[in-house]
Amino acid sequence: MPSRLTRYMLAEILKIFVVALIALTMMILLIGVGRTLLREGLGPLAILKLLPFLLPIALQHAFPATALFAVSCVFGRMAADGEVSTVKATGVSPLRLLQTPFIFALLLSPGAVWLSDIAVSWGQPGVNRVVMLSIEDIVYRKLGADCSYTDHGFSIHVREVNGRDLMSPMVTVHNGGDKGPVKLSAKKGSLSLDPQSHMLLLKLTDSEISGGTSLQGYLPGEDVFQIPLSKTMEQKSTETQRPRELPLRMIRRERLKQDERTHAAVGELAAQTGFAILTARHDEIAGAEGRSVMVSLEASKKRLLRLQIEPWRRWAEGFSCFFFVLIGAPLAVIVKSSDYWTTFGMCFLPILLLYYPLFIFGLEQAKDGVIPPYGVWIGNIALGGIGMMLIARVRRY
Repeated sequence: MPSRLTRYMLAEILKIFVVALIALTMMILLIGVGRTLLREGLGPLAILKLLPFLLPIALQHAFPATALFAVSCVFGRMAADGEVSTVKATGVSPLRLLQTPFIFALLLSPGAVWLSDIAVSWGQPGVNRVVMLSIEDIVYRKLGADCSYTDHGFSIHVREVNGRDLMSPMVTVHNGGDKGPVKLSAKKGSLSLDPQSHMLLLKLTDSEISGGTSLQGYLPGEDVFQIPLSKTMEQKSTETQRPRELPLRMIRRERLKQDERTHAAVGELAAQTGFAILTARHDEIAGAEGRSVMVSLEASKKRLLRLQIEPWRRWAEGFSCFFFVLIGAPLAVIVKSSDYWTTFGMCFLPILLLYYPLFIFGLEQAKDGVIPPYGVWIGNIALGGIGMMLIARVRRY
């Protein structure tokens, strides 16, 4: 009896879970593609290339909600149809019924952690790469429609676009260094991408250049200028990547390296302070050099703390699948409603009001160093406590 019942419940949960997962993932994908399309102006081919990389990003957000939806729907219907009471009448404890969704969610949670890791290590870099390789078409499309294109690092205005030729282009490179922006104007120009250097190559004919007071003049003939792309499209080293951009397998190694950098910064600050005291140059301690070392040390400590928090955050978010179901399954039995959306809404309400605020609170407090890195689990622990109380109530069902 229990074995057949377990198979029945698991089949019902999986049917709703798969359908809901596909529907929610498609909705998230459409939103993600729509945002990227509006922001970057990608063409149809680029959007098709983008979809595989967006899939793990969408799935990692869809897993907890669909697990909760599937379990709450199945157990709400079973309780409303009297199936839970019937099973209890045969001598099977209602707690035995709850074992199936709990085991299902417990096995699902590591998969959610793995998906978040794939989204970070493969999905987001893939999105950035597709956008970067499509930047040439994006710029031409925007220039053809609006006669202007603006990026974080540069802007282009043209009179018109004739095929691949830009007529009367005016280019402003905003990150031109200490001398301010560099401005270029020409009779005609064209654009191409150098994927190796992540630069946009601007070929100008009979151009004029100006930048500050020292860089200006007329350049007859053809000249090629390199325009750096947005920082979001650059390939970063692990040292410059944010902890949330690193895969889990690299975080431990990077944490050890960052710890070494922090110790080196402490040693540099101690040496600089000691030398200033020995030479009676006390003003250097609080001077520009001293402040620079202090800023470097604080940044190093901050990044080290983020690296310590990140694995706890990933696992807490992944195992939210289990804790969502820990509340959803017994609460659905108590609610006894066959209406899917009513049951899901009543199960999701305590999560919305309690879990997410506590998770954000724990994460911010951990980032500030007020609580240990594992403090990001505070939301999961709160759901676990409520889930235990609900299970105790089902026991008396």
